[in-house]
Parts: sequence; structure tokens; C-alpha cells
Amino acid sequence: MISVRKDNPRVSAYGSVDEANAALGVALAELQEAELAGVLQSLQHTLFYVGTDLATPPSSRYRANIVPLTEGDVATLELLINRFETELPPLKQFILPGGHPAAAALQLARAVVRRAEREVVALAQREEVNHHVRIYLNRLSDLLFVLARVVNHRTGSGETPWRRRNTA
Repeated sequence: MISVRKDNPRVSAYGSVDEANAALGVALAELQEAELAGVLQSLQHTLFYVGTDLATPPSSRYRANIVPLTEGDVATLELLINRFETELPPLKQFILPGGHPAAAALQLARAVVRRAEREVVALAQREEVNHHVRIYLNRLSDLLFVLARVVNHRTGSGETPWRRRNTA
């Protein structure tokens, strides 16, 4: 077994993916709706594949056991984004994370996924990384934003608009 330092960029990247998966678990614990729970559980399973993809360098002898992310995984996210956006009113201003507890957890997961994406970009500057992973994380953060809005919309929790400071 190869020992890898905990501050290794690869460990940071898959650690953030694991953290995002945990935040999705918090959102799941708050959800009362089977449709969205099914979507989140599916995302959790795929994030596990993302983590193993990131944890296993291309040069590893274990790489043959990895199920890598593909363009199809990204396409699935695009379909979900398009499907759920149809039930939302258009955004006319920035909104703050919050509302229903599941929506707040989804916003937290979104922020963690954005961090994971940045860490994957940094890792890819040093080592080979499956390019579908970065694209998947980018689109996943957008889906989580949409799902947070859907939860607030369906539960009637509303959205809190961001207010600009008075500069006068």
C-alpha cells in the first residue's frame, strides 16, 4: 500500500467530494419527498464513483477496477437541471442560501462541490485526472442550486433575496 500525505492535492479533492456527499445525506434526512430523495440518492452513489476515480491515479495497478465517469454522467445532470428548472420562476436577483432545511443543506453541498471542482482543477495542473470529473462537478453544483430552489418552491419556504448595501 502506498502512503499518501493528507495534504496531497488528490486527497484534498476526493475529501471534498466525500464532504459534499455527506452534505447530501443531511439534505436527504430533511426531505419528505420521494422524487427528490431518489435523485439525491442517485447523486450520492455517483459521487462515490467520483471519489474512487479521484483516489486512484491513472498509473495505479488498481485503475482497472475503477468505473470512471463518462459524458453520459454529465448528460444525466443536464437533463435533471432542465427538468427541474421548468417548475421554477426565473431568477431576477441573487438569493441567499436558506429556507427549508433541506434546501439549506443542498446549498451547503453546492458550495462544497464548487470547492471540490477547484481542487480537481488544481490537481489536473499536476497530474492526469479524468476530465469528465471536473465537468461533472461543475454541472452538479448547478443542479444542487436548482434543487435547493425546487425544495423551497415546493415547500413554500420562499427565497431570501440578497440586498445591496446603501452606499450613500
